[in-house]
Amino acid sequence: QGGTPQSGRQSTAGPHQRIKSVVLVGSGKGGVGKSTVAAGLALTLRRMGAVVGLMDADVYGPSIPQLLGLEGRPAINDQKKIEPIRLANDFPVMSMGFLIEKDQAVIWRGPMLHGSITQFLGDTQWGELDYLIIDMPPGTGDVALTLSQAIPIAGAVVVCTPQEVALLDAIKAISMFRKVDIPILGMVENMSGFSCPGCGKIYDIFGRGGTRDRAQELGVPFLGTLPIDIALRIAGDEGRLADVIAEDERARVPFDGVARALVRGLAGRAQVHPGRPQLPTL
Repeated sequence: QGGTPQSGRQSTAGPHQRIKSVVLVGSGKGGVGKSTVAAGLALTLRRMGAVVGLMDADVYGPSIPQLLGLEGRPAINDQKKIEPIRLANDFPVMSMGFLIEKDQAVIWRGPMLHGSITQFLGDTQWGELDYLIIDMPPGTGDVALTLSQAIPIAGAVVVCTPQEVALLDAIKAISMFRKVDIPILGMVENMSGFSCPGCGKIYDIFGRGGTRDRAQELGVPFLGTLPIDIALRIAGDEGRLADVIAEDERARVPFDGVARALVRGLAGRAQVHPGRPQLPTL
C-alpha cells in the first residue's frame, strides 16, 4: 500500500483520452452540501498528490466559483480550446458561473443544457488528469444521461444527509445512475453530527447513521461521514474552502477518509472488471 491516489487510465476516446477517471458527485435533492463535497473531494485528492480537475455541471445553480473564490472569464487558446480558470495554477475549474453574472439566471431548454455540458467536457483544455470530478445538478434530471453518452464514467458518488426525506431522494438518484449504466462508487453522509468547537461534544442535529444503513440495504459502498463544521461553512461563504481543507485538521480528516475510501473502491472495481486497469490503493 502507499503512493498517491492516482487512478488507472480508462479507455476514453478523443479529447477525453487524457482524463483517467471521471467521477460524478450527485444528490437526490438540493441543500445537502453536494457542491461542497465535490469541491472538498477534488481538493483532497489534489493535496494527496493526484492531478485533478473540477467541472461544475450544475448549470442552473453554479456554486463552485464561490466556494473556491475564483472569478474571471475563460479565454480561448490557440488550439481553439477553452482555458479553464485555475486555482494555484495546477487545478483547472470550469463552471457556468464564470460565464454569467452572479445574479443572472440561466433559463435553458434541454438541448442548450446538453450542449453546454458537452462543450465543457470536450472543448475545455483539461490537460492530463488523474481525476475529473463533476459536480452534478441535484435531482434526477437527464444530465447524467448526457454525460454517460459523452465520456466513459468511472462512477458516481451520492451525497445525502441523515434525514429520511434526504435518504428517500438519494435512493432515486442511485436508481437514475443505474438506469444510465453509471456505477455507484458509494454514498457519503454529509452534515453527520455537529462537533461543538468549544467543548468538542457531538450533537446529532439531523440524526446520524441512516446513510450507512441505507447503503448496506442497497448494496453500495459507504464512503464515510462529514460532520457539520462551522469553519468549513464560513470558508465556503468567503471563497476559502481550499485553505481550510488544507490547514484545518478538523475539516481535513473527514475528507481524507472519504477520498481514501473512494480510491480504494475504484481500485477494487478495476480488479474485478475485466479490461479495467488496476489502481493502487492508499
